[in-house]
Amino acid sequence: MSEQVIEPRIRGFISLTAHPEGCAANVREQVEVVRKAGITGHLGTVLVIGSSTGYGLASALVSCFGYGAQTLGVCFEKEPEESKPGTAGWYNLAEAHRLARLDGRTFETINGDAFSSEVKQQVVDALRRLGPADLVIYSLASPRRKDAAGTIWNSTLKPIGKPYTGKGFDLRNDAVTEASIEAANDEEIASTVKVMGGEDWADWVDLLLREGLLAQGARTVAYSYIGPELTAEIYRDGTIGHAKEHLEATGHALDARMGAAVDGDAWVSVNKAVVTQASAAIPAVPLYLSVLMKLMKERGTHEGPIEQVVRMFRDHTGPVATPTLDDKGRIRLDDLEMQPDLQAEIAGIWDGLTTENFRAQSDYEGYQRTFHQLFGFEVPGIDYAAPTEVNRPLV
Repeated sequence: MSEQVIEPRIRGFISLTAHPEGCAANVREQVEVVRKAGITGHLGTVLVIGSSTGYGLASALVSCFGYGAQTLGVCFEKEPEESKPGTAGWYNLAEAHRLARLDGRTFETINGDAFSSEVKQQVVDALRRLGPADLVIYSLASPRRKDAAGTIWNSTLKPIGKPYTGKGFDLRNDAVTEASIEAANDEEIASTVKVMGGEDWADWVDLLLREGLLAQGARTVAYSYIGPELTAEIYRDGTIGHAKEHLEATGHALDARMGAAVDGDAWVSVNKAVVTQASAAIPAVPLYLSVLMKLMKERGTHEGPIEQVVRMFRDHTGPVATPTLDDKGRIRLDDLEMQPDLQAEIAGIWDGLTTENFRAQSDYEGYQRTFHQLFGFEVPGIDYAAPTEVNRPLV
């Protein structure tokens, strides 16, 4: 046993600590959402690449606890060491494993670099035991990638063509600011595509096809984001958006290959903006999310990752679903966020936001609370003054 009191150490968009019991409570709450969703149908085996947080974790939970799938996840998390706590993703999965074991369900995790040949081979070996995958979810969100040749690529958040100057937000000081970012060069654009584009997704799918580990009629989905015009210059029209365009083009190519090989399908799902550590690092996005959360809560349309993934499986990618696609062949889970009247209301508020008035115009308290909860803090019902066991295994 190794119990200790875990205190939050959050600086801007970086958390240096995670609370095991808070993370566990978050997972239990998500599983309860799944159990109450009235899900029908069954999946045999589901592979989730990037399974420890956010949309990937939600996908693994819906697969296991909603559709009864043998769920295999891949992630890269820091496990506890003696009295040193692990990461939030580790504790999320430790609780998911515990709940699955109690229910007699199969939930397995391979912890390692999903870009590496070694981890890919471990997945192949596991699927030979579990059976071919009916569904493969690709939900990696990494800032860097080491490819098979040993080259390291780093992603960059920059505009393309011209510098960005616009509204920003300082999470350390809770202040509306002006952000300025220089334009990316060609090397930075190419490197971002290498990390966040579709190349690794294609590597995974092609490997599973070669190994005969995709079931007949298998489906694969990769997650993406577009966002509003307010963030387009720095996001969708920038380096990350360029990589997402590559991801979407890859999806069309994979759809053709899977259709020919196993009568399968490949899609990109464009999801709603949610609070993540990665999104917090993008200028203006915490401010945009705070306004968005306020207005969507008022409309009763606010969703977190688990609600969206339930909807995606139910309406688009599950065993009894036929997807509805946009004119570019994408699933649009951001449909509620991108309602024209909602975006017009946000745009009408946006220019007038200042350090003095942004709290009244947004749900910044809700944003902060959700961000802290990513790491197990500010979760109702948790006694943060009490010691908690930090050594929680993935078994």
